[in-house]
Amino acid sequence: MTASAPTVAFFTRLLDDAPPAERYALATAQIQHAERHGIGRAWVAQHHFHAAEGGLPSPLVFLAHVAAQTSRIRLGTGVVTLPLEDPVRVAEDAAVADLLSGGRVDLGLGSGGTPSSFVPFGEDVRAKAATYDRKLQVLVDALEGRDVGAGNAIYPDTSTLAERVWQATFSAPGGHRAGIRGHGLLLSRTQPRSAEAPHAPLSALQDPIIDTYLAALPTGVAPRITASRTVFVADDRAEALRFAEVGLRRAAEGFRAQGQTIPGDSLDELIAALDTHLGTPEQVAESLSADTTLARATEVAFQVHSVDAPHEHVLRSIELFAGEVAPALGYSVSQTLTSHTLEENK
Repeated sequence: MTASAPTVAFFTRLLDDAPPAERYALATAQIQHAERHGIGRAWVAQHHFHAAEGGLPSPLVFLAHVAAQTSRIRLGTGVVTLPLEDPVRVAEDAAVADLLSGGRVDLGLGSGGTPSSFVPFGEDVRAKAATYDRKLQVLVDALEGRDVGAGNAIYPDTSTLAERVWQATFSAPGGHRAGIRGHGLLLSRTQPRSAEAPHAPLSALQDPIIDTYLAALPTGVAPRITASRTVFVADDRAEALRFAEVGLRRAAEGFRAQGQTIPGDSLDELIAALDTHLGTPEQVAESLSADTTLARATEVAFQVHSVDAPHEHVLRSIELFAGEVAPALGYSVSQTLTSHTLEENK
């Protein structure tokens, strides 16, 4: 259990059905909406080449733009695919975005999951773990102001940003890697199950990661654990199911094409297999309360993917989550902002 109520974040993979410029504009509007409703942080995912997976190759560029359109909400990369990047440039770009945002950037990192994306960058996906570890050390050195070669240290200063690094992982060794450095831990909205245990609860996969992470944290370093979850809150469950019927089936097909086991084919089976929480605020609160891993998180990040509802329904889901679901679960949102915004919407 965490010592205090988890905070709330909004996660977007920029999957609105729209051309690129409009897609980025809609995501910006959703983050602005989240800020107005007291959400503490927005995470965005990096994906190269494939618009259907997110279509945001340059998350720090996008977050610098969003920073100019917001004033309070924290902004995080969830994640930068580090094996495909120059770690010194990641540190420099993050430093500039953090400076322009007034210190609101958090730097989430991952080793990458789309094998075909490695080829254009001249990287071997089979070596991604070793590449990640090597580049992570360079990045940490850069952020902490150490020499990155020939007596050079990056500018501007990133000493505080070095304390806002997060690592995403599907495994206990990854949890140890994040913990031993005192970094934050990013947990996914869903994870692949083994063929032997296709119906295992998500907690069975993620609690061991948290255990290893906590055991590895240096003495005196507070844990930072963000658990992302697929959540779509609607005014009625029938509306939520209507969008889920399309989005979850498409997601299941994608996972199966990657070789994952997704059991069942009915909508209820897909909702369970893809760890999706949807329906009215009361139904979503009840569903999330059964997810025992969330009780150990310091932050719960909700995302509409893979339901992928239209923009106006995403906005409504943000409102309902902040105004009704989060308070029902004891999650921490800015009550002043939420109350003010809800009053405006009457």
